Amino acid sequence: MVNGMEMTERTLAEIRENIRHAKKSMFYKKHFADIDPEEIKTEDDFLRLPFTEKENLREAYPMGLRAVPEDDIVRIHSSSGTTGTPVIIPYTERDVKDWAVMFKRCYETAGVTRRDRVHITPGYGLWTAGIGFQAGAELLGAMALPMGPGNTDKQITMMIDMKSTVLTATSSYALLLAEKITQRGIRDKICLKKGLIGSERWGDKMRRRIAGELGVRLYDIYGLTEIYGPGIGISCDFECGMHMWTDYMFCEIINPRTGLRVPAGEAGELVITTLRKEGAPLVRYRTHDLTRELAGECACGLPYPRIDTLIGRSDDMIKVKGAMIYPGRADELLAAVDGVSSEYQIMIDHMNGKDIMTLFFETDIADELRKTEIERAVRESFKEKIGITITAKAVGMGDLPRSEKKSTRIFDNRY
Repeated sequence: MVNGMEMTERTLAEIRENIRHAKKSMFYKKHFADIDPEEIKTEDDFLRLPFTEKENLREAYPMGLRAVPEDDIVRIHSSSGTTGTPVIIPYTERDVKDWAVMFKRCYETAGVTRRDRVHITPGYGLWTAGIGFQAGAELLGAMALPMGPGNTDKQITMMIDMKSTVLTATSSYALLLAEKITQRGIRDKICLKKGLIGSERWGDKMRRRIAGELGVRLYDIYGLTEIYGPGIGISCDFECGMHMWTDYMFCEIINPRTGLRVPAGEAGELVITTLRKEGAPLVRYRTHDLTRELAGECACGLPYPRIDTLIGRSDDMIKVKGAMIYPGRADELLAAVDGVSSEYQIMIDHMNGKDIMTLFFETDIADELRKTEIERAVRESFKEKIGITITAKAVGMGDLPRSEKKSTRIFDNRY
C-alpha cells in the first residue's frame, strides 16, 4: 500500500539499483562520478544527491543518456520544446511495455473500457503524446482512432461517424473542438462521454466550458517525455488531484529556490526518480512543474499518492514591476471575476522606461458599460492580489487565437 511519498527500504533499494544502472550511461558516469550507490543507505543520503536538470539532458545530446547497448534500443522520443538542443530519450522494449501498462492504468482509472472508442488528437512522431495514448488504449482492448492534431473538420466528422466515446487532447484543442461543435449545433450527434486532457495547465473556467459544451467528464492526465511521456499519473472520479504510479517512479516536492524537500500540502516543484527505466534512467530529475502532495488516502481506493492539479512551472515565472507572476495566478484571479471567460493573453512591453502589462480576456458581455465595469474589476483584482497596475482589455468570444497544441498565454516583448 502506497499512501504517500515517504522513502521505504524497498524504494531505497530500487533507487540504488537505478543508480547502478544509470551510471552505465555516458551522462551519469560523469554526473555521478563520485557517487557510490552502495553508500546510499538512508533517505538523507539520497537527498544529498545532485539534481538532474533539463540542460544536463541537452548536453547529453544525442545519446549520452543511453544506459543499455544500442541494440537494445527500440525507439527514441524527443521533448516537445521548440528552442535549444532537443532532449533525446531512448526506450527499450521493456520501457515501451511499462509505459503502455501505466497508460492502461490511466484509462481504467477514468472508467474507460474495451467497449470505448478513443479519439486521439495529440501529435505523433518524436513527441510522446499520440503514440502513448494509442498504446494504452490498445493494451486495454479499446478501439483507438489515431487522428493526430489539426484538420478540425475531419476530426469532427470522424468523431460523429465513428461514434468516439473518449477524447484525448490538450486543453487548448479540446476547447477549440468544443467551440466548433457548439457553433454548429451538433452536440446531439456527438457520443463523447469522457475526456483525458493533458500537456498544459488549465483553469477551472476552461474546464467547466469544455465539460459543459462537450457533455463529458474530464480527467487530468500527467506526464513528460523525459519520464516515459503522458500516462504516469491521472485524476480519478473524485477530482482531488492526480494519482502518480509510484511503483515506477519516486516523487519528491521541493522548494524550487532552496532545493529542500517541503512538507506534504506545501506547494513546490515536482522531482522524479525513475525506478524501472532501462533506456534512459533518471535520478532526481527536476520537472519544474509546480504542485503539492495531497495527504491521506483518496476515496476512490487507489493505493497511489496524489499530487494537486499543476499550478504552473517554476521556470515560467515572470517579473513585472518588481512582482513575481505565474500564469496560474492569472487563471485564479480571472476565475473570480464574473463575466470573464477562460481565454486570456498577457502582453508585456517596456515603454518610456517602465514595464507595461496588458491583459486581454474574452467575455460574452456585449454591453459596453458592463464591459468597462468588468475591466475595472480585473484591474482592481490584480492591484489588490498581486500589487501591480495593469491595463485590462475585454475582447469578444473567439477573438483570441486558438491552438491545436499548447496555448501561449504570455508574450514578453521586453527582450
